Amino acid sequence: MSDVVVRAAPGFRPKVAVILGSGLGGFATEVKQVAAIPYGELPGFPQTTVGSHAGKLVLGHVGPTPVAVLQGRAHYYERGRADEMKGAIDTLAKLGCETLLQTNAAGSLRLDMPPGSAMVVTDHINFTGVNPLFGECGDGRFVDMVDAYDPKLVAQMLAVARSVNILCHDGVYIWFSGPSFETPAEIRAARALGADAVGMSTVPETILARRAGLRVAALSLMTNYAAGLGGDKLGHEQTLAVAQGSEATMRRLLRLFVEQYA
Repeated sequence: MSDVVVRAAPGFRPKVAVILGSGLGGFATEVKQVAAIPYGELPGFPQTTVGSHAGKLVLGHVGPTPVAVLQGRAHYYERGRADEMKGAIDTLAKLGCETLLQTNAAGSLRLDMPPGSAMVVTDHINFTGVNPLFGECGDGRFVDMVDAYDPKLVAQMLAVARSVNILCHDGVYIWFSGPSFETPAEIRAARALGADAVGMSTVPETILARRAGLRVAALSLMTNYAAGLGGDKLGHEQTLAVAQGSEATMRRLLRLFVEQYA
């Protein structure tokens, strides 16, 4: 466990860890802060290089729930390492977190799920051919990925959304390495495989979290139609613009989910 965290928030024990994806870092303002620590001061935490990922660990409460909120993640495409978030995930588990709630910006593979839509992840497809547990030793590397996205947490997210009339879909997330966007042919392949949304994150963190014994939930914000499904030119600027336009709804859904976490 990081001595920096212990010194910054003595006795604090979070139950839920939250990783904030592109354009969703503003959720950290929902936290009644106990401490905020830059990743650079935390051993094993990544150096983020994507502009919308602040690189800060925020400790505090959302309603009655003690949380550890990560403003940003490192991606496989930044340094070619799938295990960039290993130190952070292991630290969260040692701090006492029992659940990892992830958010991400994603491309929609479904015409009924337009930009601005939310989707709770029910399963994933790893299309990259890499794994954050490459090079690990011992039987702990053979992680069971059935129900990797906890069915009870999925149901809870959908129920919270219904209770406040927020439309939230559910579906399968497929991980591509990035940083280039996918080709239309790759998206056709992804649809044939059963994917509903595509992105460049989340899957390695889920694998690491399951290895550490954490329950996992993930919420995707559709920021565009995937390649070949819409007429817009794809780019990170579009991702951020749509994320900012949908931020209030996403923040509300996340806040209510965390407040009602049991």
